[in-house]
Amino acid sequence: MIMKTLKIVIEKSADYFDAFAENCEGVYGAGATVAEAKKNVLEGIELLINNSDPKRLPEILKGEYTIEYKMDVQSFLSYFDRIFSKPALEALTGINQKQFHHYASGLKKPRELQRKKIENALHDLGKELLAVEL
Repeated sequence: MIMKTLKIVIEKSADYFDAFAENCEGVYGAGATVAEAKKNVLEGIELLINNSDPKRLPEILKGEYTIEYKMDVQSFLSYFDRIFSKPALEALTGINQKQFHHYASGLKKPRELQRKKIENALHDLGKELLAVEL
């Protein structure tokens, strides 16, 4: 049996972080932080499951499923600001620190090529970290 994946998008808005499922109608959340938005969307999913007519419940929420989070660059930088400094991100990606400040503040959004460069560098770091034994 193939496990279903609920894809939750987290985006920074003017006042808070929005969370919504890109592949399931009716799943929404928000919060002052990314962590609060994640918690709120999980509560929303639980409410939807517990309060919906089983016949009207979206198919993806029936049975077991996994949750995958997708963030815009601004949300990522906000969520991981205590882990990834701008100099560390520059060393990791080759993208100037000043650009990261623009992305983090929402002043600019990265072009698709830059977004992919950041994503690939983070995935490469993740693979490298998974290979570490202490």
